Amino acid sequence: MNRRYSMLSIAAVVAVAGILFASTYSQTQMTATRMSLATQDSDLIQQIRDMGGLQLQMPSAFAQIPLDQVDTMASQGRHVVDVKLTAQSVDLPIMGGGKYHAMTFSGQVPAPTVRVTQGDIIRMTLTVPSTEPTPHGNDMHASQMSAVPNFGAVKPGESKTFAYIAEVPGTFKYHCSGVNVAAMDQHVLSGMYGLTIVDPLNGYNPLLVEKTKVENGQVALDKQRVSADAKEFVLEYNQLYLTADGSYDQTAMFLHNTTQTVVNGFAFGYVPNADINKLVKGDPNQNIFVAQPWNSADLKQYQSHPLFVDTGVHYRIFVENQGNMPLFFHIVGEIIDRVTQGNRVQAQGTETWLVGGSQGAIMDIVFDNPGAYVAVNHDYAAIFTGAATVFVAGDPFKLGYGPGDMPNPSDAVPPLGLNSIPQKEVVHCLCTDDRAAEIANEIGG
Repeated sequence: MNRRYSMLSIAAVVAVAGILFASTYSQTQMTATRMSLATQDSDLIQQIRDMGGLQLQMPSAFAQIPLDQVDTMASQGRHVVDVKLTAQSVDLPIMGGGKYHAMTFSGQVPAPTVRVTQGDIIRMTLTVPSTEPTPHGNDMHASQMSAVPNFGAVKPGESKTFAYIAEVPGTFKYHCSGVNVAAMDQHVLSGMYGLTIVDPLNGYNPLLVEKTKVENGQVALDKQRVSADAKEFVLEYNQLYLTADGSYDQTAMFLHNTTQTVVNGFAFGYVPNADINKLVKGDPNQNIFVAQPWNSADLKQYQSHPLFVDTGVHYRIFVENQGNMPLFFHIVGEIIDRVTQGNRVQAQGTETWLVGGSQGAIMDIVFDNPGAYVAVNHDYAAIFTGAATVFVAGDPFKLGYGPGDMPNPSDAVPPLGLNSIPQKEVVHCLCTDDRAAEIANEIGG
């Protein structure tokens, strides 16, 4: 590591920490180090626990509902959605056959998608088992409260609950807040992130698609109104920063030296597999896409799977940038018909949309023609390190299936909400075998 860069990074972190945070531990030192679950210094962890973590010393948003008022508010007409998450540190596979030391909510990366309607009460409980090596927290961006100090770190062997009203529609990140902010980067970039979808109270708006037609020998506008009801996907983008043994590499993070770029936890997780190779080419070993690192059915829930879509059907894609780098969302061969953030239309008929870190957007699209379309982060480094998702529209390979016949990967299909059209699902997740079994039971697969 460049020594000058290292010292500047450390100095910047310490300076910001001195302004924003204070600690009961008088000689806290923050350094840019490589951290691993397998090799963390137990004395350092104990020091963080003893000092109570890092506490915000500036005014913080506070819209938390007292837990003893939730039932009363429910009796008055509010709908309560209980979200129960468990912190779990596990080893999970990465592209290339290795593994990395992941931190997860409930055994999966990303965490389970939470879906509510505007005005609902979310009551979130985080449990940290006694076997966890470090405390964890949860910062839900759909709330109007700061996780620290209002919720704070949950120590191993404990549970904590908070509640809030989801007042604003849109897509919102939630993530581990580390040990009262300390090591938050490691926890989040190791897998402790998820998505909350807040549907607008009155539902989604119909989609207006503008085409052209020839009328009386003249080219004229052909404005097509498409129902608000849609089939839906969720795509969450992030980066992995890893050492050779799969530990979190903070030095690489500071340098933006990405190991892999992931979509819903996988690099190239939504591409064809050996089974599809055989259907199309007659040979499971003859790949039909340039990168198919998760080919074999022996990989079970990790086997790659493209997203099958019907032509002429409204698709709503919930996109969230969970990582450090900008997301230039683009679908090769298509135009994004509408971009919405919050409940406001930001663009119509656009080629690419920029989504910043910890920001989301809703992309509406109708695929007009059969074919293979690839959704990418149109940053070439991101594309070639994993941020490519294959949509197969219609039946371009003439395999004989009809609309809706092909199942889609479960981790790319959000829970049903307002204006959702159900889809067939197959178990797919960067998750433990136990979690995969739970998902199979949930979707009936």
